[in-house]
Amino acid sequence: MSDLTKEMDLAIAPESEHELDLARMRHSCAHVMAQAVLELFPGAKLGIGPAIADGFYYDFDLPRPLTPEDLERIERRMEEIKAAAYPFVRRVVTREEAYELFRDQPYKLELLAEFPPDEVITTYTHDGFTDLCRGPHVGDTSQIGFFKLLRVSGAYWRGDERRPQLQRIYGTSWPTREQLEAYLHRLEEAERRDHRRLGRELELFHFDPTAPGMPYWLPKGLKILNLLLDFWRQEHEKRGYQEIAAPLINDKSLWEISGHWDHYRENMFVIQLDEHLTYGVKPMNCPNAMIVYNLKKRSYRDLPLRLSDCDILHRYERSGTLHGLLRVRKFQQDDAHIFVTEDQIEEEFARILEIAQLFYGIFGLRYTLRLGTRPADFMGDLETWDKAEAALQRILDRHAGPGNYLIGAGEGAFYGPKIDILMEDALGRQWQTGTIQLDFQLPRRFGCTYTDRDGTEKTPVVIHRVIYGSLERFIGILIEHFAGAFPVWLAPVQATIIPIADRHLPYAYRVRDRLRDAGLRVEVDDGDERMQAKIRRAQLQKIPYMLVVGDREVNEESLAVRLRTNENIGSMSIDRFITMVQRLAAEKSLELVTEI
Repeated sequence: MSDLTKEMDLAIAPESEHELDLARMRHSCAHVMAQAVLELFPGAKLGIGPAIADGFYYDFDLPRPLTPEDLERIERRMEEIKAAAYPFVRRVVTREEAYELFRDQPYKLELLAEFPPDEVITTYTHDGFTDLCRGPHVGDTSQIGFFKLLRVSGAYWRGDERRPQLQRIYGTSWPTREQLEAYLHRLEEAERRDHRRLGRELELFHFDPTAPGMPYWLPKGLKILNLLLDFWRQEHEKRGYQEIAAPLINDKSLWEISGHWDHYRENMFVIQLDEHLTYGVKPMNCPNAMIVYNLKKRSYRDLPLRLSDCDILHRYERSGTLHGLLRVRKFQQDDAHIFVTEDQIEEEFARILEIAQLFYGIFGLRYTLRLGTRPADFMGDLETWDKAEAALQRILDRHAGPGNYLIGAGEGAFYGPKIDILMEDALGRQWQTGTIQLDFQLPRRFGCTYTDRDGTEKTPVVIHRVIYGSLERFIGILIEHFAGAFPVWLAPVQATIIPIADRHLPYAYRVRDRLRDAGLRVEVDDGDERMQAKIRRAQLQKIPYMLVVGDREVNEESLAVRLRTNENIGSMSIDRFITMVQRLAAEKSLELVTEI
């Protein structure tokens, strides 16, 4: 099958008959939408319109930008087409017939021109509307489900920034009205939790046009990032990891040795200083770990050698793929490169999976494991790859049980197979975060060796692993998972002190200093607003505790404690409050109150 045919095929890979039925229904709905758009905008040029996870889209070249009112008109026309129950009719056509059918559709003609000579060309027609399509489709338009058009966005033709920008209409379709309404409710909840909006409102991070995809961490956001790294460092030092740091740019010769220059250069920022000197901004830490390993002679007694780092990385993601913190160009990883002997691989993977279980469990996150196997653009020999994949399969069978993990065929790194961690958030969405990769290739290319028990020189195996993954992505996911209401240990501000009147300010400042001395992160709201307005502001900032102080609290050396959930838990001594928060933070608890 040609790449172009794959591109025109469904954008999802159904794994069950149910998923295939949904994909067929949604793809058919996209065709009905294309018919409605052509009728309402006769000069429209058609791109492609696949089914995707939870819906479908179609790309159009239109004479003007679409408005919400346009989407309503398109929807109404789609309902009329659906009600008429027009059959979808498949037809095999010759190349000449196809060129004639789509003579006024330049994007379709471009697709046709790239079909191989032996490609079977098919069209689907309903109610006089014909599209170039492989299918499959439902029987007739009455079977396209209960649908809703969601939004319009820009999309470069074929994903190429040098090509025309089209208008992409996204929609969703479900077998029943109840399923559609449940999905729309999930979308509303996702909007409420959107990390980009919450990031602005909570003053966590900023994106500037001068540095697309490269977040500015504001004080509160950087506090969260550093708290995550503090926890990471504590737990990894317990387990024998040694942290290193390395340069952010290296001469291209390093990336040539590692293979990144041949396999990854299009995703790198490259600095051409002159005709003889070219640097690459590092997109990953692996080659620098090899340099550190080679600084001295190693023995089997040194292995496993666990080198960790959290350096800043840069990758050239296309502008159309950037999405808040979830897809960025500048990021940090909780990275590690572990040099092991072959007989240490399985035990070391078990140790890493134990760390993953600890880290994800603390946030109440479920996850699934996925084995990524040899990609088409792989480096090395087949025998080594087969051995590495077999080792990972044994590890997953033992850890998760046979059949209890996913297989990502061809999704391994170019230097080795991997286990990906697919994390599920509060809305049931999956995100790839951590990854554990087995690599026989880079240590060979860098000449890494160790002296074995028998005195012979051998090449170590390297395990590349991240648990959080990109800290930026992980924080973006956490913002949406918790809807900005972080657990006490991770909240950038744990409590705000609210004086009822100006005469209570001196006491509020004394309480703040005492709490800060105890290690708590506290602010005083000393603005001119009334108490209820200050409480509301603290709730909007998702601060776990509001400590109201008035005459009674001053006299009793106490605090009136309210939660961000609007629950009033009453009076509490300062010492008792300190003890409660310290315990919750130490336990990494998701609760706001505990027994003292």
